[in-house]
Amino acid sequence: MDEEYDVIILGTGLTECMLSGILAVEGKKVLHIDRNDFYGGECASVNLTQLYERFRDGAAPPAELGRDRDYLIDLIPKFLMTGEGLIKVLVYTNVVRYLEFSAIATSMVYNGGKIYKVPSTPGEATLSPLVGVMQKLKARSFFEFLQKWQQEGDKAALDGKTMAEVYASYSLNEDTQEFIGHAMALHLDEKYKKQAARATCERVIMYASSAARALEEKRSSPYIYPQYGLGDLPQAFARLSAVYAGTFMLATPIDEIVRGGDGAFVGVRSGGQTARAKQVIGDPSYFRDSVRKTGRVIRAICILRKPVPMVGAESAQIILPQRQIGREHDIYVTCLSSQQKICPQGIYVASISTIAETAGDPKEEIAAGLKLLGPVEQIFVSVSDVYEPVADGTADNVFISRSYDATSHFETVYDDVKDMYRRITGKELVLQKREESGDGSSA
Repeated sequence: MDEEYDVIILGTGLTECMLSGILAVEGKKVLHIDRNDFYGGECASVNLTQLYERFRDGAAPPAELGRDRDYLIDLIPKFLMTGEGLIKVLVYTNVVRYLEFSAIATSMVYNGGKIYKVPSTPGEATLSPLVGVMQKLKARSFFEFLQKWQQEGDKAALDGKTMAEVYASYSLNEDTQEFIGHAMALHLDEKYKKQAARATCERVIMYASSAARALEEKRSSPYIYPQYGLGDLPQAFARLSAVYAGTFMLATPIDEIVRGGDGAFVGVRSGGQTARAKQVIGDPSYFRDSVRKTGRVIRAICILRKPVPMVGAESAQIILPQRQIGREHDIYVTCLSSQQKICPQGIYVASISTIAETAGDPKEEIAAGLKLLGPVEQIFVSVSDVYEPVADGTADNVFISRSYDATSHFETVYDDVKDMYRRITGKELVLQKREESGDGSSA
């Protein structure tokens, strides 16, 4: 450990492991440390015993739930879309070769007390009951504009416009806006309407392209999920980093972040050893004096004996838009089964997440989501603080990731990776597929 490195990374969450793999591939000498004896950090996959140790003070799981080894339950489950940024990183780094994926059967949205399938194409969207009869032509015009905007590359067409202004220009009502902004663009709240329209339009295009690819591959939703849980994602990137000479140290506590007289990062100390580097990357838990709390996330892991009623599928995403349930933030429900190899046959694992809006009982805040699940065999509820760095890291060479949010997808994680990479290296993250060399590694 008493060596000089280009970068030291603290924590093995997905954000940290993605950066570890990318930087190692680019020739950086990486030292990667975690205080835990497992990969994944907050987004780890756990077996049944570990789940009970974490939430039930070490109580033994009920025997009727089956064998411990048949469970790999994700603490923070998130789906991937085939057109999203994380998939591009998996292909760019060739990490995809370490993973197997399972299709998610359906994506649904809550509206008026019922749940409906989220359309897979713009054409399907104009036929959906989620878009009113008088809105169908207007919605079609909006989607045709997006298609033209994407194909012709006239990016200036949206310059200076907020999403609210774009909606108004096509006379789209609140129901249609909700469908586009929450079921397709996957926004957590309504703040996006006051922000630049480009980002939302790009999200809608990404959803549409992912859905189109799913149809080509005879899948009924644009979402996929790693078999054996999300814990394989950070481990796969860690494996990539190790292939490119990255050094990993698990179960290694960090006693001190060493700084120079000017406050800039110098190294980290663990016991009597100090590793030095030009830069450090880490999750908020390693830098409590350099982050600020921005909110709290409620998460509930529910073990079921039957699939979610009204869904009619072994796996699903259900979005409950905030306007439909009288909240400021959406509620997300993910449903998984033995098809994803995360639990035994006959067991289903549903997870619910949202932003906490009160200091009261978290179950009351997610009641609308719980109501959709039917009988719940076991429930494990947590409330986690959400942090972000107070500075961008360029002054002291300390680069801190953001906490995982309440969304059920990875786009915000990828956004954080891109932003951190730009600040760390001074350049944009440009992705392209890497060629394989004869030994199976990327050249």
